Amino acid sequence: MTVVIPAEVVSELVAETHEIPVLFEDEWLLVVNKPAGMPVHPSRGHSAGTLVHALLGHGLAGGEGFRPGVVHRLDKDTTGLLVVAKSVEVHRRLVAMMRHRAVDRRYLALVHGSFSADSGTIEAPVGRDPIRRKSMIIGGVGAREARTHFRVLERLGDFTLVEARLETGRTHQIRVHFLAIGHPVAGDPTYSRRDALGLGRQFLHSYRLSFTHPMTGEELETEASLPADLATVLERLRKEGRQPGC
Repeated sequence: MTVVIPAEVVSELVAETHEIPVLFEDEWLLVVNKPAGMPVHPSRGHSAGTLVHALLGHGLAGGEGFRPGVVHRLDKDTTGLLVVAKSVEVHRRLVAMMRHRAVDRRYLALVHGSFSADSGTIEAPVGRDPIRRKSMIIGGVGAREARTHFRVLERLGDFTLVEARLETGRTHQIRVHFLAIGHPVAGDPTYSRRDALGLGRQFLHSYRLSFTHPMTGEELETEASLPADLATVLERLRKEGRQPGC
């Protein structure tokens, strides 16, 4: 018996008003700082309240109709920087740059445990979990090569703050890769067994985005500070580490 899964239906996009920090914008593209709790584009269960809805007034263009201008994505509860296209040609060029790894994407992640080394590379294919279809695993269905470089920034007792640099961009790549080496991202509701810090979401923030402007050739580098909830937890860990006897 053949089972036919109906195509996802997304209603016509209507602009919405949301406060989205724009760090760079010109006639061709913009770089924005996505807040937590906001999906990047419409999908089943998220027909409104997405980043695309919030940015429609900026003239997004290129790519699929339900997610115009979207070049790359962040998980709903991951914060930070995204580049979005404002023309079909710019979208095409940015996607090609992503494919050829010409966009430098760096994240701050707080992970469980301590590292013996100061830096490293996690290289393992990431695919869909055949049992939990909303999750990814090492291997899995349709696994594709994935590579994450990291360096230790701070050792904070039972946690470590790391910078992660993506060489590839698979779904949940950073979260799955750090879980695979025994250091799940703190607060991760999908890949970490407990939220010892009371974060309510994964401590993962896209803080730096660097690339050559596809139309002007200008070197663009943008940075976004940690959002308040993550910064507060990090400062608390730092203070605990300074306590006498620790």
